[in-house]
Amino acid sequence: MVNIAENLNTVEQAIADACRRAGRRREDVELMAVSKTYPVDTIAEAAGLGLTLFGENRVQEFAGKAAQLEPLRSRSERLIRVHLIGHLQSNKAAKAAEVFDAVDSLDSLRLARRLDEAAGKLGKRLPVLVEVKLSPEETKEGLQPESREAEELFEALPDLGNLEMCGLMTIAPWGADEQVTHTCFRSLREWRDGWAAKYPRLRFDVLSMGMSGDFPLAIAEGATRIRVGTAIFGKRAPYTGPQ
Repeated sequence: MVNIAENLNTVEQAIADACRRAGRRREDVELMAVSKTYPVDTIAEAAGLGLTLFGENRVQEFAGKAAQLEPLRSRSERLIRVHLIGHLQSNKAAKAAEVFDAVDSLDSLRLARRLDEAAGKLGKRLPVLVEVKLSPEETKEGLQPESREAEELFEALPDLGNLEMCGLMTIAPWGADEQVTHTCFRSLREWRDGWAAKYPRLRFDVLSMGMSGDFPLAIAEGATRIRVGTAIFGKRAPYTGPQ
């Protein structure tokens, strides 16, 4: 039996320790609980322990949970927010805009336009993070930072009025040594600084980087949001449901 409260205490202590080593305040690092593959009851339990931000990987999976979580997401109380952190196909943009509070994996101008249109039809302003690919692994998603597509996206975003650009997200290479991971996270911060100067009409407040195995390194390099799943909820079973 997984003890979520105990695990959360351990994670919180590790975050506090990492912040202290980096000379940062604990309140400057937001904890996102990655709840993909876990049932609604587990999310509700985590919310009862004070977690307010959750991340999900698949549109259809979360769509099946959304109705049951509505009491925790009502407009009057807004106890929790749920963001999409997995790769989003353009043909699922409308559903993603409907069921999620934000999309943290924007990786193309085409997708941005689809999300902007969908959010407009829903009468909402959808927060987004741009996912940046800083790992050579083919399985990693995201924009190549030096690409023309990245430039086109940042140039277009200020005029997509139904989207609220908030920052950047990346995933470090799996199983890399600490120096490689540090370099990845530092690179995202450096790209952020350059883009923030080049595109002053956009916000780059959020740096979402670091997961269960490497979030102390991300905090050391300036992460403002870390995404932690297994360290809180325990080992997850392979997902076999709808994508």
